[in-house]
Amino acid sequence: MKTIKTVLTVAATVIAFTAASSAGGLSEQFAACAAKFANPKLAATVMLECTAAEGKLSDCKVLEAPAPANGFDKAAMCVAEVLPIGTRTGAIKVPVKFNPS
Repeated sequence: MKTIKTVLTVAATVIAFTAASSAGGLSEQFAACAAKFANPKLAATVMLECTAAEGKLSDCKVLEAPAPANGFDKAAMCVAEVLPIGTRTGAIKVPVKFNPS
């Protein structure tokens, strides 16, 4: 399995995930979303706007995606479903960056 490096930046907090076949937990979810929807040979950044509440994101929409999106828009939405957001609440912008390794 090709390793995909995904970097997610939320309000000056950077969480980096390097997903390999032996990785588990959240990084495995990132890799699964990228492999399912996106072209793993390309880099892309997708900007989402979501509602944060109770440690999770909901009602996300894509604000910006590469043209053509090559599935990165869908991969970012998939990532948002599993991303723990901590104590943040309200509307937030979530940039999701995909980099092939």
